[in-house]
Amino acid sequence: MSRFTSAATASIADQGVAAFTNIAVVVCVARLATVDAFAAFAIVYTVFTVLLGLGSAYVGQALTLRRGGDAELHRHCRDSAAFTLAASAAIGALLAAATVALPGRTAAGLAALGAVLPVVLTQDVLRYAFAALRRPHLALLSDLLRCAVVLPLLLAQPQGSGAGRMVLVWGVGALPALALSALLLARLTRGSRGFRPAALLERRHLGRRFAIEFGVGNAGTQAAVIGLGLFGSAVAVGALRGATTLFGPLNVLFNAATGFGPPLLRRWPGAHAQARAAVGAGGALAALAVALTAALALLPDGAGRALLGDTWHVAVDLLPATGTQYAAMALGTCGLLMLRVLVPRATLPIQLVFSAFAVCCLIAGYAVGGVTGAAWGLAAGSAAKAAAVWLRVALELRTVVGRPGHERARAAEDADAATDESPRDSRSQ
Repeated sequence: MSRFTSAATASIADQGVAAFTNIAVVVCVARLATVDAFAAFAIVYTVFTVLLGLGSAYVGQALTLRRGGDAELHRHCRDSAAFTLAASAAIGALLAAATVALPGRTAAGLAALGAVLPVVLTQDVLRYAFAALRRPHLALLSDLLRCAVVLPLLLAQPQGSGAGRMVLVWGVGALPALALSALLLARLTRGSRGFRPAALLERRHLGRRFAIEFGVGNAGTQAAVIGLGLFGSAVAVGALRGATTLFGPLNVLFNAATGFGPPLLRRWPGAHAQARAAVGAGGALAALAVALTAALALLPDGAGRALLGDTWHVAVDLLPATGTQYAAMALGTCGLLMLRVLVPRATLPIQLVFSAFAVCCLIAGYAVGGVTGAAWGLAAGSAAKAAAVWLRVALELRTVVGRPGHERARAAEDADAATDESPRDSRSQ
């Protein structure tokens, strides 16, 4: 097995383990907690999911775009870990303090989240550090340990445990994985100097753009759901959510590409070779989406009801549209990955425009064809975004041919902005 194949396999496996752990945590809590306690836990976990996404975008995704020598990369990995630990501790303290005004179980759960937030967020960012250091197998090892510790701890809790207790156990269970990751990072980056975590707060830090992109994407998704709630029905919302849930395995692969793709893509020599690799990955993921759509369409009704219950009968009619949407998302995700490697600052305008466009397509599709039209509207929005991304990639590649030195310098400058290097540091690379 080649180094590239091994690294890609480890990255995908790590994302799969992380996704499985998150799903299993929710299932474990649902089995042990009361209905009210689980509702409180669900609210707390939603808050955590948003904070996790913001942290991954602001720190993790920017870190994987780092270029330069080993010494600089080692320093920035340490900076990112220290910044995340300090920032999550501050946010956790604010979160715990804000729960004073909230009632009952939700307050206890949020206070517990505030206490364990530095553990879970720092452990997650260290996964990106290992990806940036081209050691994705270490991230996989850390997440396997976390899964092996957290799930038995949760299952050992008594029936009827409250949300606060379950959140604390979940967070404390990540401590061994955090300790292992910190030890491994310390060994890998031994001797690095110039510790400067505050650099991630400066204006040119590229993570600001990625955090905005995350916010826009989530806002677009939520706006789409709200739009259906306002103009449609609960059945329409449930059908779309149910159909999307069936494509969950593809979401794992998309997340792996977004989070850990840049270091893997840079293993290919030259921008055009990288673009061909991105096209190949996008085509493979799109083909997988088509194959999954066909397999779900052939699924017996009994198996479908076992997956989604009564929602299956509505969701099955949306499979062609949702499968088309995911095929377009596959191409768009890999296009955005390539564009981030070429010109990281170019992705934000595309995300802003086409997130709004997707919402418009959703509403227009529902007005024309009901819930099926809404699903095809989302597919059209994803297809338009993928086309725009690859058009921009093609334009950037033409610039590389025309002025290779200029474009490489601009790409390096954008990548350096990910950790807000000073002019002297940038020149030293």
